[in-house]
Formats: sequence, structure tokens, C-alpha cells
Amino acid sequence: MLRPMKIETPSPASLTHAAELLRGGALVAFPTETVYGLGGDATNDLAVAAIFAAKGRPSFNPLIVHVASLAQAESIAFFDARAQRIAATFWPGPLTLVLPRRPEGGISLLATAGLSSVALRWPAHPVAASLIAAAGRPIAAPSANRSGQISPTNAQHVADSLGERVPLILDGGPCAVGVESSVLDLSGEAPVLLRPGGVTREELEIHLGPVLLALDSPDAPKSPGQLLSHYAPRLPVRLNALSAEHGEALLAFGPGSPNATANLSPSGDLREAAAHLFALLHQLDQPGYTGIAVMPIPDEGLGLAINDRLTRAAAPRPLGSK
Repeated sequence: MLRPMKIETPSPASLTHAAELLRGGALVAFPTETVYGLGGDATNDLAVAAIFAAKGRPSFNPLIVHVASLAQAESIAFFDARAQRIAATFWPGPLTLVLPRRPEGGISLLATAGLSSVALRWPAHPVAASLIAAAGRPIAAPSANRSGQISPTNAQHVADSLGERVPLILDGGPCAVGVESSVLDLSGEAPVLLRPGGVTREELEIHLGPVLLALDSPDAPKSPGQLLSHYAPRLPVRLNALSAEHGEALLAFGPGSPNATANLSPSGDLREAAAHLFALLHQLDQPGYTGIAVMPIPDEGLGLAINDRLTRAAAPRPLGSK
């Protein structure tokens, strides 16, 4: 197994070290409230390229740029009244905004996949916020795992997936939200939810009115997480299962599942299920099983994000993938 050069508990010294690495063009994995991110200087083409190389990520899939303040975000993108209202309501937090990119904003075009828009997030996790502020520049950070694999919600997941490809992992413990940020596109006239996540569609509609759901665009995604096969375990995933077939692990939701191998939330709490989703997929993705059968999840609130991730995990794999 590949090992990272160092796993450190966040401290003033380790944050200073991590910031120095980022400014020098190296990569650092760090916790956010959603999942762990693989960070690189978003203004440095070589650092962004290193993120793609470490993840084995398709270069047409844009990255989320993380900031430490609204002022920093406004130096990178144009905020209309809607964006200002939503940012004031949900930032810092698990929401990414896709906005028109300022040409003078300094963000690497590789990070935006050459688009005229940029995906921005101000994370709420204190380690993430402190690291970005210490680095003094925006940080491009997709999930800290090999592309298409299960997203990491603790430091060991990062180490198991990336190993020595990342020189430093800041271990901030398990992620509280456990699914990626919602991605809201406000670059056009109508608000469009490109990826369900930690902020629900219903919450956004309180402030915006109707929010459209984007159709998948795997050939030219505007946001991370729009590839059809994504968040994928090595084992095949079967959805809406009422029971496990021979050899399968059964991932349950809610009470009354005594034969489950694991349960996202025995009480049926969608927030608890979201927080446990990737950790339990990691736990069940073992050679002792032939596949992972997942019981139905309500398609409402955070269930929309959970089902989005599970649908992508169960999608047909590209030729040659494992």
C-alpha cells in the first residue's frame, strides 16, 4: 500500500507547514465539513495539473476553488444580487456556487476546464478555513481520492486511496456532512442545481424560488460530480434492493433490517445517512463480497444527494476501468 509522506494533526505548526507546501506548488489533503479535499494552489497551473495527475482525473472535469472569505470569492467571480444573497445565507458551508469568472481573477484555466465560469466554495470547517487563509491564495480541491472512487470522509480513506501521491494529510477526524457540497449554477438566468449535496434544493428554493435540476452532461460537465460513473466502489452496486442476493453485502436504511451488513441510519435520519454513506461504502467494498445491495432511500431532502451518489456508484463503468 502506498503511504503518504506525513499525516499530521492540525496545529499552528502543521498548518504553517501545509501552507508553505501549497505556496510551493505541492499538494495537501485536508478536512472539510463535506469530504476531505486534495488541495493545490488554484492560481498555479502546475499545481492544478498535479491534482489531476494524483487523482487520475479527466482534465475536462472542472475543480472547485475554495476560498476563506466572501471578499476573496468576489475577486475571482462576478456576484449578482442572487449570488450575494445565497452566499450571505449559506456561506461558509457545504454549497458551491458556479459564477461568471473574472478574467483578472488569476485562477488557472485548467482548474475551470477552460470555462468562462468558476465553481467557488467557502468551507465551514475550521481547519480548511485556517489553511486557505494561511496559504493566502485560493485552493483548488476536489475530493482526496483517485478519480471515480469512493469519496474520503476520514484521513485513512485518503491515505488508502492516494498514498505517497500527497505529501501531507491534515487529519481533522471524520467529516460531519459526509457528502459533497451542493453545486448551484448562478451563471445564467435561471438557478440550476448541478449536483445535490449538503444544502438541499428545498433550502435553496426558500431564497431563490424554483431551482432547476440539471441533466447530466458527461461530455462537458460544468461542475464536479456530473460524470455518470462516479463515487464508485470496486464492487458492483445494486440499488433499491429489498434483500441481499447470495454473496452480496446489504446496506440498509431505517429500522427493521436485522439481516443488514451495515445500516446508513437505523433511525431513518437522512443527515446521519449522508454522513455515513461513503464510510460504509468503503467498509463494504471488500473482496469477501460479490457486490453491494442498497435498500431504497427516500428521494427528498438530503436523500436526493444520497441517491445521486448511489446512482453514479451503480452506473456502468467505462471500458477498461476496475
